[in-house]
Amino acid sequence: SIILFQLLEDSIVTFVKKELKKIQKLLNQRENEDELEDEDEGQRSSRESLINITENFLRRMKQEELADRLQRGKRISLKISPKFKHVFEGITKAGNPTLLNEIYTDLYITEGGTGELNEEHEVRQIEAAFRKADRAEKSIRQEELFELPVGRQEPIRTVMTKGVAGIGKTVLTQKFTLDWAEGKANQNINYIFPFTFRELNVLKEKKFSLVELVHHFFPETKEAGICSFEDFQVIFIFDGLDECRLPLNFHKTQILTDPRKSTTVGDLLTNLIRGKLLSSARLWITTRPAAANQIPAECVDMVTEVRGFNEPQKEEYFRKRFRIKKQANRIISHIKTSRSLHIMCHIPVFCWITATVLEDLLKNTEGGELPKSLTEMYIHFLVVQAKVKKVKYDGGADTDPHWSPESRKMMESLGKLAFEQLQKGNLIFYESDLKECGIDIRAASVYSGVFTQIFREERGLYQDMVFCFIHLSVQEFLAALHVHLTFINSGANLMVNQQKTPIQFYQSAVKNALQSPNGHLDLFLRFLLGLSLQTNQSLLRGLLTQTGSSSLSNQETVQYIKKKISENLSADKSINLFHCLNELNDGSLVEEIQQSLRSGRLSRDKLSPAQWSALVFILLSSEEDMEVFDLKKYSASEEALLRLLPVIKASNKALLSDCNLSERSCAALSSILSSQSSSLRNLDLSNNNLQDSGMKLLSAGFKSPHCELETLSLSGCLITEEGCASLASALNSNPSYLRELDLSYNHPGEAGLMLLSAALEDPHKRLETLRVEPVGVQWLTPGLRKYFCHPRFDPNTVNRNLKLSENNKKVTFEKELQSYPDHPDRFDVCHQLLCRDGLTGRCYWEVEWTDFVYISVSYRGIRRIGDSHDCMFGFNSQSWSLICSYDRGYSVSHNNIETYISSSSSSSSSSHRVAVYVDWPAGTLSFFKVSSDSLIHLYTFNTTFTAPLYPGFGFRFLTCSSVVLC
Repeated sequence: SIILFQLLEDSIVTFVKKELKKIQKLLNQRENEDELEDEDEGQRSSRESLINITENFLRRMKQEELADRLQRGKRISLKISPKFKHVFEGITKAGNPTLLNEIYTDLYITEGGTGELNEEHEVRQIEAAFRKADRAEKSIRQEELFELPVGRQEPIRTVMTKGVAGIGKTVLTQKFTLDWAEGKANQNINYIFPFTFRELNVLKEKKFSLVELVHHFFPETKEAGICSFEDFQVIFIFDGLDECRLPLNFHKTQILTDPRKSTTVGDLLTNLIRGKLLSSARLWITTRPAAANQIPAECVDMVTEVRGFNEPQKEEYFRKRFRIKKQANRIISHIKTSRSLHIMCHIPVFCWITATVLEDLLKNTEGGELPKSLTEMYIHFLVVQAKVKKVKYDGGADTDPHWSPESRKMMESLGKLAFEQLQKGNLIFYESDLKECGIDIRAASVYSGVFTQIFREERGLYQDMVFCFIHLSVQEFLAALHVHLTFINSGANLMVNQQKTPIQFYQSAVKNALQSPNGHLDLFLRFLLGLSLQTNQSLLRGLLTQTGSSSLSNQETVQYIKKKISENLSADKSINLFHCLNELNDGSLVEEIQQSLRSGRLSRDKLSPAQWSALVFILLSSEEDMEVFDLKKYSASEEALLRLLPVIKASNKALLSDCNLSERSCAALSSILSSQSSSLRNLDLSNNNLQDSGMKLLSAGFKSPHCELETLSLSGCLITEEGCASLASALNSNPSYLRELDLSYNHPGEAGLMLLSAALEDPHKRLETLRVEPVGVQWLTPGLRKYFCHPRFDPNTVNRNLKLSENNKKVTFEKELQSYPDHPDRFDVCHQLLCRDGLTGRCYWEVEWTDFVYISVSYRGIRRIGDSHDCMFGFNSQSWSLICSYDRGYSVSHNNIETYISSSSSSSSSSHRVAVYVDWPAGTLSFFKVSSDSLIHLYTFNTTFTAPLYPGFGFRFLTCSSVVLC
C-alpha cells in the first residue's frame, strides 16, 4: 500500500509539473509575440493566480514528501543502530561481543597527506607514524570528517582514510554510524549506508542500480518505500578498498547518472566516486596505504590517516580493559620498557592481543615475568588460544596439556597457509587456498571456531567464504613458526630450498630480509630469530617435538647482524636489525650509546658506524619528545648530520646552526625536504658556509610539492645574489608553505633584494616575514669570526685580587690586593670583573686562559657585594659561565646548575683559547674550544635574553690563573 500510494503521489506531482510547464511555455510565447497587450487585467490576474496556486501546491507536496522521508529515515536509523552496538575485538563471529561504546577508545586521526602509493611494510609505516605522532600535524575527530575546514571554499564530498591493518579503520566507521543512528552526531545527515568491499566482492558478476544496491543491503529502505536520495544528505561508507576485487576503471567506464539504471557493481561504484552518479552524496572510503592509489587524486577531496592510539589513548585502552588500577599500571609500565611492544601498541588490534595474553598471565602468575619481546608475546597468544580450545571445545581442564595431535596438525596447516600466502603477498584467502594447504573446507568452521582469534572466516551475501588472519603480524608469526618447524624437523630451508646449517639458515634469513626493498620480511625475520632462543622454544613445549640451534649459533647470528649494521644500510633496515637483536636478547650496542649519552661523552667520542646506527635507533624509538633536534647535542659536525639524517627527517624543528656544514649537507637536506614522509617544518642553518652552491642544492628541495617548510634561517651563510635567485625561483614553484625567512648577514645585492621583496609582496605566497638586514660584502667572511668584537675590561668592576696588565688586555689573580678606588660597581668579595660594553646583536670573541677560570656573560644588574651565589657567575639567573680547569676540563653553569661536558684533564704547559659566540636575538650562547684555527663546539645555552649581555671573568684562589683578551 505504501508503494502504491507513493506511485499515485508521484503521478499527481508529475502531472501538475507538466501542466505548469505548458502554461509557462504559452505565456512565454505570447509575451514574445506581443499578444498579451490585448489581454485584460482580469485574464492576466487569473492566469498568474493559477501559476501561484500550482507552485504553492508543489511546494507543499515537496515539503510533506521530505518530512515523510525524514521520518522514514529516522525509523531506518533506529533499525540500523542495533547492528553496530557490539564489537568483536580481533574477531567477527565467535566469542562474547562487547558493547562498542564501553570499549571504544578515540583514535589519533591526522588530516592531510596524499593518496600516493606506499609499498613499505606496514610495520615500517606504523613506526614512522609513531615517530610523527603528536607533532605539528593537524589532528581531526571522526565526527568532523565532512565539516568544511577554515579557509576552504569547496565542500568536501569524498574523504579517503588510510591506515595500516588493525589500526582501527573498520571500528571507526562502525562508531561513526552508531553515533549517527543514536542521535549523538552528524544529525544533519539523513542516511548513512555502510558497505564493505569484502561484501561487494561477491556481487562482482551481478548488475544493480544504486537504489537496488541500497535495497539489497538495507532492506529497511525498501520496506519504507525509499526510492530516491537526490533531495537528502546521504553518506556512503566503503570500508576496505585494499580488499576490493571489483574492476574500478576510472578512464573507460561508461558514464551513468541515473540511480535507477542497472549496471555492474564496479561501474556503479566508479560513477559514484567520480561524482557522475548522485553528485550530492558524500563518500567515505577507507583503505590500507598500499591500495590508496586505486582512486584518482582528483576524485578525493580530503585524505586523512588513522595513526591508531597515541600515548594517552593507549593508556586509556588498557585502563578500560583492566579495571583494577594496580594491574593497569603494571601493564602500561611494562609495555614502556620494551621498544617493540611500545611501538606495536599504537595498533589497536595489537593492544587487544597484548591484553589477551597479559590477562591470562596475571590471572595465573600475579608476580611472574611478562613477555618483553614480540616473539614471546605471540607465543603466549598462541598458547592462550590452545588453552581455550582444550577447555571450551574439548571439555578439558585448565591443567591438561593443551597441545594434542589434532591441534598440532591444525597449527601445521595454518602455518603452511600463512607462509605460502605471505610469499604471494596475499592477506585474504579463498576455498582453493585452504585446500592447497590440506585444510578441508567442511572443517573451516572448526578452524574459525577453535582458533577464532588467530584465523577468521567471514561470509558474503551468498555464503561465499573468505578467510584471513586477524592481523598481518599473526600471519607473519605463523609463517615464521612454519619455517622454523620445517628446518628443525627436516633440515630444509623453505626460504632458499637448500639444506643449511643453523648458522647459515639464520644468516640467509637476514640476507633475504635486507634484500627486500620495502621491508616485507622485516617482522617475519624478527619472529624467526626470536624462535631460535631456547627460552622461547620451551614456551612451545608440546607443539615442538624437538629444539634447534644453540647459544653458540645464536651468538654468531648476533655478531653477523652487528656486522650488517656497520654497513651502509638504510635507516629502516638498520632499525629492524636492532629489533632483531632485541628478539635475540642482545642490547649491548644500544647500552654502549646510552652510557655515552648519560655521561655526556657522546659529543667527544669517536663513534663507529654501528654505534651511530644505535644512536639513531635510540632517538627514533625514544619516548622523549624529538620535536626539536639540536645537532650540537651530539656533535657539531657534518659527519654527525649525515649519520643522523633519519632523526632530522622525523623531527619538526632542526637546529643545525654553527655546525661546519657544506654543500654535502645541503644535498642530503634537500633529499629530506623532498621526502613525502618528512615532518620537518622549521630549519635553522645559520652560520654555516653554505654559499650559493649550497643554496642551489637546497632550493631543489624547496621546489618539491612535499616540502612543507614554514620557517627557514639562512643567516650568515655567505649567500649572494645568485643564491637568492635560486631561492626566489623555488618560492615561485612552491609558494604554499614558507612563512618566515631569515637571510640577514648575507650579501644579496640589489637584484637579490628585489627578488626577495617581490616574494614578500606576492599575495599568492604565504611569506609573511623576511629579514635581510644587515647586508653587505663584509658578511661573506667564512665562520663566526665575521662577528668579531673587542670587549674591554671595565676597571670599575675589577675585584682587588685581580691585576690588569698588557694595556688592560690581561687580568691575573694576585694574592696581594690592588689599589683600586672604591666604586659601587666593583665586586668586593667574588674574584670577578665585567667588560664595559653591553651586547645585543651577534658578537664573537676569543680569550686565552690558564689554571682555573670562569668565562662568562652576565646582565649588568648582577650583585657586586658579598660572596653568595647571587654574585658568582653561573650560579644565579643573571649569568652564564664556561668553567675551565686544568684538572676538571670544562663544565657549564647557569642558575646554580652545573653540567660537566669534558672530564679530561688539560695540559698546563700550553695556553688554552676559548671562543664565545652570542646571538642575542636568537637567545643562544655558545662556547667553543679553539684548536689550530678550527672551532670545537663545547656547549650552547638556549634561552631568551631580556637585557644587554656583558662579558665577564671569574677566578678561583690560584695565583697562576689568568685571562687574556685575544
